[in-house]
Amino acid sequence: MNHHVLPPLGLALITGLVIPWMLVRARWAQQVPRLGLAVWVMCGAAFALASAILPAQLVLPAETSHRLIDAVLTLDPPSAARLAAASAREVLAAAAALTVLAVPGAVFVRELVRARRARTRHAELLRLVGRYDAALGATVLEDARPAVYCLPGRSRRVVVSSGAVQVLTRHELAAALAHERAHIGGRHHLLVAAAGAYSTVFRRVPLARIGGRTVPLLLEMAADDCALRGCSRDALATALYALAAGHAPRKAFAAGGPSAAVRMRRILGPQRAGLPVLRGLLAVAAAMSAIIPAVVACCWTS
Repeated sequence: MNHHVLPPLGLALITGLVIPWMLVRARWAQQVPRLGLAVWVMCGAAFALASAILPAQLVLPAETSHRLIDAVLTLDPPSAARLAAASAREVLAAAAALTVLAVPGAVFVRELVRARRARTRHAELLRLVGRYDAALGATVLEDARPAVYCLPGRSRRVVVSSGAVQVLTRHELAAALAHERAHIGGRHHLLVAAAGAYSTVFRRVPLARIGGRTVPLLLEMAADDCALRGCSRDALATALYALAAGHAPRKAFAAGGPSAAVRMRRILGPQRAGLPVLRGLLAVAAAMSAIIPAVVACCWTS
């Protein structure tokens, strides 16, 4: 067996199985959602890299496969002369690795294109039936149901229903608007598209299956934290309660929605003492350290 398969195999198991199960049970991930999102992104990138290296290592002969691991560990890509002198098996290994990376990349682009088309169609509709309110900095849509949502990307805008304007107080409406602007400013639609692409390509892997529902929730919590910088917890929680049953078009971010109850409990619940960032970093470091034996075995085995 080619022992150079061990590092990418270990990395794929840790980032695709171990860390996702750890994250979904970790309280610190919801206390500091930005750190939780960063870990999900790191796991996604590492899993894609490991998945690309695995078939390449299976194709390469054992006596030359160490070059690929060395290049990855040292971040030292091969020179142009080395690429020109590549053997047929090395070309096949590179093609296998690029194919594995191309599949989720293509699905990610498809998700972005579909979402952009849906948002563009809705933006065109809003130009016909909505009116821009300069005081709110948002488009007001005549609808008795309270709703606040945003369209990110090129069609970026915040939309408020007339029902929300009537039901919410000035502070509550400001909190909901700040939440939606955080989605737009943070480009959260890119992470949603990436999570959707992973859920499609790697649907049986816990990283994709759990991340597909966890990443959007953490994005909502991150937007809540941004809104709380300029508003009170009571104002945001009350706005979420009033908007919980509101509707939003596909591919839009809504201030309410199914996650409103969980987020309200988080906002109004007691603030846990301690160092959640430190706990999160230590937990991830402990999980990643499990790959060290595989790296040692790879480097020290002849």
